[in-house]
Amino acid sequence: MDGPDHPIRLVAGLGNPGPRYSGTRHNAGQMVVELLAARLGAGRFASRYGGRLAETRGPAGPLALLIPQTFMNESGDSVGPAAGTLRAAPGQVLVIHDELDLPFGAVRGKLGGGHGGHNGVRSVTKGLGTGEFPRLRLGIGRPPDEFRGDGADWVLSRFSEPRAEVEAMIGRAADMAEIALADGMAAAIERFHAAEPGSRARERGERREAMKAAGAEPQGEPQAEPEAPAPEADA
Repeated sequence: MDGPDHPIRLVAGLGNPGPRYSGTRHNAGQMVVELLAARLGAGRFASRYGGRLAETRGPAGPLALLIPQTFMNESGDSVGPAAGTLRAAPGQVLVIHDELDLPFGAVRGKLGGGHGGHNGVRSVTKGLGTGEFPRLRLGIGRPPDEFRGDGADWVLSRFSEPRAEVEAMIGRAADMAEIALADGMAAAIERFHAAEPGSRARERGERREAMKAAGAEPQGEPQAEPEAPAPEADA
């Protein structure tokens, strides 16, 4: 796994390609990679490995940033070849993705494991030949009772939460990714998951107040699933 002796060499932000899916919950990983590219002064993204690739120098050496353009369910067809050509071992590939089973706004790291029902992670596991790669998960929560649709409709819809809260989550994820790039995911988890007592309750209260102030009005209607290829969302 990654660490000071085996630093991360490839960061992949999962999602679906094209304007139709821009800003949707399922594209949270892409948003983080785009922010990382800006922070690290990466060059322009170019079409490579079935995705958009930018190269730069990270805190621990050469670094590639990848946004697969294969649709979520085939993410491994982009990440696998990129990792192979760049000679990045699975433990040196950081995968950033949305997570239904985390509440909105939560940012959590993970060192390997199963795919948890996430089709993009499932595909990357197949592409790398193992699930032993670090992940950075962004909580999008499950749809509320009043939402008209299922889990697939939810992940393919645009965020209805206040824009400032979405941007704050993306920023926190980029912060944690930078720690992982410098010191490894284990160190990032140890440092970033720690929170002072009561901080989460305060965050929930602040989130409720922000939503009240904003009227809690949805910013967009849920998007339909892709007609072809097969739907690129997790049930």
